[in-house]
Amino acid sequence: MCDLMWSDPDDIHGWGISARGAGYVFGGDIVQQFLHTNDLRKVARSHQLVMEGHKWMFDERLVTVWSAPNYCYRCGNVASALELEGPNEIHFQTFEAAPPKFRQVPDFSMRSPDYFL
Repeated sequence: MCDLMWSDPDDIHGWGISARGAGYVFGGDIVQQFLHTNDLRKVARSHQLVMEGHKWMFDERLVTVWSAPNYCYRCGNVASALELEGPNEIHFQTFEAAPPKFRQVPDFSMRSPDYFL
């Protein structure tokens, strides 16, 4: 399962070596085998930039969801959040990065943020 989640889908058959230098790439046949073995219908994953915020592959059996808009302040991508409304109802909230005029560094000089408590 770890290899499937941390590696990347590709239009190949079987497994391949990833150009990233770590992990693997895998094809739709691997996804189908995984779904059948585990009695699942779909795989939702992340950890791979997709410019559209989300990307379906392999007859909508696998979706990659990317939730960081304008990744590294330079990619120009949108982001998505996956919403499950029921067993067969999937929606995406797609959003762009906040315009620079609405972004600011919070002033924590008077107190620590709650997540440091």
